[in-house]
Amino acid sequence: MKGLRKITPYVPGEQPNYSDMIKLNTNENPYPPSPKVTEALKNFNPESLKRYSSVDNFELKKALSDKFKLSPEHFLIGNGSDEVLAFCFLAFFNSSDPLLFPEITYGFYKVWADLFHIPFKEIPLKKDFSIDLDDYRQNNGGIILANPNAPTGLFQPLEAIEKLLSENADVIVIVDEAYIDFAGKSAITLLENHPNLIIVRTLSKANSLAGLRVGYAIGNPQYIRIAESIKSSFNPYSVDLLAETLATAAIEDTDYYDKITEKICQTREWFIRELHAVGFDSLPSKTNFVLSTHPKLEISDLYQHLEEQDVFVRYFPTIERLQSYLRISIGTQKEMASVLTIIKDYLSQLR
Repeated sequence: MKGLRKITPYVPGEQPNYSDMIKLNTNENPYPPSPKVTEALKNFNPESLKRYSSVDNFELKKALSDKFKLSPEHFLIGNGSDEVLAFCFLAFFNSSDPLLFPEITYGFYKVWADLFHIPFKEIPLKKDFSIDLDDYRQNNGGIILANPNAPTGLFQPLEAIEKLLSENADVIVIVDEAYIDFAGKSAITLLENHPNLIIVRTLSKANSLAGLRVGYAIGNPQYIRIAESIKSSFNPYSVDLLAETLATAAIEDTDYYDKITEKICQTREWFIRELHAVGFDSLPSKTNFVLSTHPKLEISDLYQHLEEQDVFVRYFPTIERLQSYLRISIGTQKEMASVLTIIKDYLSQLR
């Protein structure tokens, strides 16, 4: 049939639904949302659903502006950071020059570039899986980087991001901060001096709201208005009233999320040490997952064994450099101890 679009879609981690499984394959938060979110849900008036949701999502933007000490005009709200990123691709990458992003990174970037007919170039990572920002210098088509990167978990210091912004001042540079809460310093502090910076964040990871689907962009109001016009061209009511209400409650409870983020980071470091003790090599993650390999194991076999034990992790058989690695999300301390026991038992059976 003539005229049909052909696209290779993004393939997310599988979503099994077993009551006793340990699900560590999609980087979800193992802890529940803030009690303030639960309270907001209990108090939500279903009568309000007879009206359309807000077009400008002002209540959520106001909560974000209070949190980050910016104006509401600095924010764009969408159904998860995936939708926000799609709006940003359409708004900012409209050049005949290629958009640059790493060869190994969040798989949706390539999908959107293909879908929206944006020329792109994938830049190889260094041998240690780090990003060489010198490879992105003086580009005319735009740049997008996940920081920390996924699925490697590696983090670029702010000094390196600032240098990148200065060297590419004439194009938009998107920094995807889906995992920034587990890493430390956000690039938000660079916004004032670098108007070409757009930051995209999500409530799916650190805020335990993957099922809610809310994300946002932060940037110069001049450029946010352009992205808003793209959103309004698709669906101006895209973020529903319930989602905005619960997301606002989450943003307003910084203390709760700081505590569970600290717990996850502590568990991550403990798990990396324990894996190292039994022969694994892990990249120094600044996210809520680890990318690990074992020089004496067939990783695909370990992946299969874990799945047979109802432990779900992520394996990337189609990415050559990752074929000997597993990406393991960080669950609760109890869950990770169980996973470690299963791995140790598996290793003992191979001796």
